[in-house]
Amino acid sequence: MDMKLIFSHDFYFAVVWTMLALALVVFIALQYITAGYGMMYSRRWGPTVGNRLGWVLMEAPAFFAMLLLWLCSPRFAQTAPVVMVLLFLLHYFQRSFIFPLLIKGKGRMPLAIIAMGVIFNTINSYMIGGWLFYLAPDGSYPLSWLWSPQFIAGALIFFAGMAINIQSDSIVRSLRKPGDTRHYIPRGGMYRYVTSANYFGEFIEWTGYAILTWSLGGLAFAVWTFANLAPRAKAIHRRYENEFGEEYTSLHRHYIIPGIY
Repeated sequence: MDMKLIFSHDFYFAVVWTMLALALVVFIALQYITAGYGMMYSRRWGPTVGNRLGWVLMEAPAFFAMLLLWLCSPRFAQTAPVVMVLLFLLHYFQRSFIFPLLIKGKGRMPLAIIAMGVIFNTINSYMIGGWLFYLAPDGSYPLSWLWSPQFIAGALIFFAGMAINIQSDSIVRSLRKPGDTRHYIPRGGMYRYVTSANYFGEFIEWTGYAILTWSLGGLAFAVWTFANLAPRAKAIHRRYENEFGEEYTSLHRHYIIPGIY
């Protein structure tokens, strides 16, 4: 594909608005279809690989796509965009190369899920990296952007979400001893309030990123995060209700956002 077309405003905004529209479609579809990985694993999703390898294959393309967009850009040395891209890379370095190493057990991940994740993550890298380094009007992100209200508030929300996400994953990992395959109710942290505290953390993280970049691409990423994870949180909630009954329903947790949903 012509690189001039890829980095044209018409193409970029067509991609972003299409992704925003598709987010609604995906949110509705996932009310009826549950992606078959993790505790919702299903063989019906076809060939699989181990969870550790699966997570690397699914998340690493976003890291390398953004790195490429940054290093090939004429704006690669502009301080504010660099700081913002480093936050993005920090998240995906953790998800691509640290989180998989901490996974316990011998779970499997369908290749179909990995392929969809690669497409989603790569498009998100384009929406954010394409804007920051190629399409944002000159002067949109001067050095002073780093102490603007948008950046400061967004960065605080971003790091709060990352902390919640990492803590929540740690709580889940600690539920089982080696060789144990049973399910347990996660407790502590934001699990006091929601079924999927790890998803809540990720949604908060990308909401913060949308604020600190103050961009339509960042907003689309946050919307997609909710559209993708909220229905899954609802499915997990129902799974816990069926598996644990009153022990779980008595906790009065919401799906993904405390007190709201």
